[in-house]
Amino acid sequence: MIRWDADHESTTETPDVAALAALLADRTRAAICIALLDGGTWTAGELAEYAGVAPSTATEHLNLLVAGGLLAEERRGRRRHVRLAGPDTAEILENLAGLAPYRRVRIRSLAEANHRRALHHARTCYDHIAGALGVAIAEAMTERGLLGREHGLELTDAGAAWLVALGIEGGGHSSTHRAHVRTCLDWTSRRQHLSGAVGAALYRHALEHRWVIRAPASRILAVTEAGRVAFRARLGLPDEVLTPTPAAPPARDRTEVSPRRPG
Repeated sequence: MIRWDADHESTTETPDVAALAALLADRTRAAICIALLDGGTWTAGELAEYAGVAPSTATEHLNLLVAGGLLAEERRGRRRHVRLAGPDTAEILENLAGLAPYRRVRIRSLAEANHRRALHHARTCYDHIAGALGVAIAEAMTERGLLGREHGLELTDAGAAWLVALGIEGGGHSSTHRAHVRTCLDWTSRRQHLSGAVGAALYRHALEHRWVIRAPASRILAVTEAGRVAFRARLGLPDEVLTPTPAAPPARDRTEVSPRRPG
């Protein structure tokens, strides 16, 4: 919108990308946003513990993130809870993570190594499936003609029929203005996984039918035996995609310490 002031000078509005980048330029704020990709709500105290900072410091960061539109907050009694502002915010964060350079972190135990391996294998990205499993689902749907790219990524007629055959009413269409089909650049493989309304509908279906189960207090997903049967039958996914391999014992020469509650 163009405005005229009293001196007859015109002003307009333009996206301030630098302001958004400045919010995420701080590693503590970035870690908070990545933690919230689990799609849940966290208290300031939980996020302070996750990021390894004092509660007062976490509160300062949360105030900036809420004011900048990346987070939304709600009050439950005397406690403040925060979450990502919405699915578009989650997709932006996942895409940024996919483009960001890697940095080395210290793996301190075999349990942590296996945790990270499981996180890379299958996890939530806000409200859809990410990791190697999410990438494999998107690629299998494309290979089978369920997704097409003639006019940008879109669900084909065969894909809509496939969703209805699964029992997903309306072929994954959203009652909101959310995009029907979108992709995120998966940070663990630098390949695309499926998001948007269709990705969210598939994730809900997989949870409801226990194709996947979610680890407590984590973004990690585990594929059940019923899920292995279903993913093989419906999409032809191979066993190596459906089961994470155990991690090797961690090396002792890493350079950085990872957050206390990764994933």
